Amino acid sequence: MQNSFKRYCKTMELLNDPTLIEAYKKAHAKGAAWPEITQGMKEVGIIDMEIYLFGTKLFMIMDTIADFDHDKVMAELVLKPRQSEWEVHMSQFQDSSAEATADQKWQLMDRIYKMDK
Repeated sequence: MQNSFKRYCKTMELLNDPTLIEAYKKAHAKGAAWPEITQGMKEVGIIDMEIYLFGTKLFMIMDTIADFDHDKVMAELVLKPRQSEWEVHMSQFQDSSAEATADQKWQLMDRIYKMDK
């Protein structure tokens, strides 16, 4: 049976500053993300997204529509309303360049194991 969605897992580092980490968590609390950002993700085919934190390491699970073309969509997403503004705002927390796009900051991970059914 073929999945009706694709799953991507990504990682990124935050700056090692407890105050900034708390602020990052607040920026991602339920209802805190800018509505334009969530709407833009939905428009390009991102069905669901979760972000987890361990120390300074972020781990993202992103579920998308089945025919999602990651590279094409990331280039489209950056053009959505307020996306570049959000990236600049988030860069104060992240261990990366302020000019980097979301796709440059979030590194795709390779799945190395899947449990047999």
